[in-house]
Amino acid sequence: MPRTYQDLLAHARNEVPEIQVADLAARIAAGDAPLVVDVREQSEWDEGHVPGAVLVPRGFLESRIAGVARPDQEIILMCAGGNRSLLAGLTLQEMGFTNLLSLHGGFTRWKQSGNDVQVPRTLSPGQRARYSRHVLIPEVGEEGQLKLLDSKVLLIGAGGLGSPAAYYLAAAGVGTIGLVDDDVVDASNLQRQIIHTTDRVGMLKGESAKIAIEALNPDVKVNVHATRVNKDNVLDLLSGYDVIVDGADNFPTRYLLADASLMTRTPLVHASILRFEGHASVFTPYEGPCYRCLFPEPPPPDLAPSCGEAGVLGVLCGVMGNIQANEAIKVLLGIGDTLAGRLLVYDALGMSFTELKVRRDPHCPACGPDAKLEFRDYEAWCAGVGRHAATVGAPS
Repeated sequence: MPRTYQDLLAHARNEVPEIQVADLAARIAAGDAPLVVDVREQSEWDEGHVPGAVLVPRGFLESRIAGVARPDQEIILMCAGGNRSLLAGLTLQEMGFTNLLSLHGGFTRWKQSGNDVQVPRTLSPGQRARYSRHVLIPEVGEEGQLKLLDSKVLLIGAGGLGSPAAYYLAAAGVGTIGLVDDDVVDASNLQRQIIHTTDRVGMLKGESAKIAIEALNPDVKVNVHATRVNKDNVLDLLSGYDVIVDGADNFPTRYLLADASLMTRTPLVHASILRFEGHASVFTPYEGPCYRCLFPEPPPPDLAPSCGEAGVLGVLCGVMGNIQANEAIKVLLGIGDTLAGRLLVYDALGMSFTELKVRRDPHCPACGPDAKLEFRDYEAWCAGVGRHAATVGAPS
């Protein structure tokens, strides 16, 4: 067994094959680029790296490599000068990785040879500290956190669902949050709308939520839209946002958002709550079922009471709002399996989750091949007055 660092390095050179900088550059230029794993430290990476490389610092190699590579995958390891990558190769061989190469001369020789160097946009030291637990997750990392900071989410309602969703999206570092709500904070809201406080009773909910969000995370820009969403303003409101989070408490608004989501091809994260039960799903336009595939027509008004009429458990709002925040983050990052094609039903009394499959309706009047998508008088339609009332055209 090697006894000194030099002995260990010599052993590594015998066990781990090396690749020359010119050969790696040629393979990249030819479109035959293998996975390049950079085992330097974050501070070294921030100064520049090989385009397309993945950072896995040597100290985290054992815990993170499974998230970026398979044991039989071809991997080129690199560091600053070529030594740490050789030692990393030994570690990975012991873990069962079989197709490893180490870049001779490392990043220093790569740069000296005049090859392309990518200098990444990075988190500030303060941001790296704030979002450190995200950065540690391979599926998020610094790149994902920067993507969240660039993202824009529009929340319809700053109430029972919008409060926890907005709070956690802001904590996660979603860079722009739009809040659409024309209501004011009432004392009866405080049992479940946790973003508001007693001293802000009487304030516009959007303004109240903005105060809370900015106190929590100054990275977040908050756009307050003190209006009620309707067919005349919905397309303008959605413009520029990446995801819609539906915290509406009535069917006319839900159907309006569903149609607008399809028109603008903006993913819609849905949830609804009543008493002890909550529903949640994600509607990805034309890639899965839409809201009207699930609910072709609204229920009769007497079968769809509001929370103001039937009540709601305050904690239920937190559970479902946080599910919405979770789904929105997954949509923004393109990770995991969202609730698209599934309806999640939560029973707070029974503490149970039930999942129902939702399939796209080939004859759906909203997203089907023969659909003529137009805005309508949603209030009258949901009230059951003239199911075939005249519609108002909207751009496709």
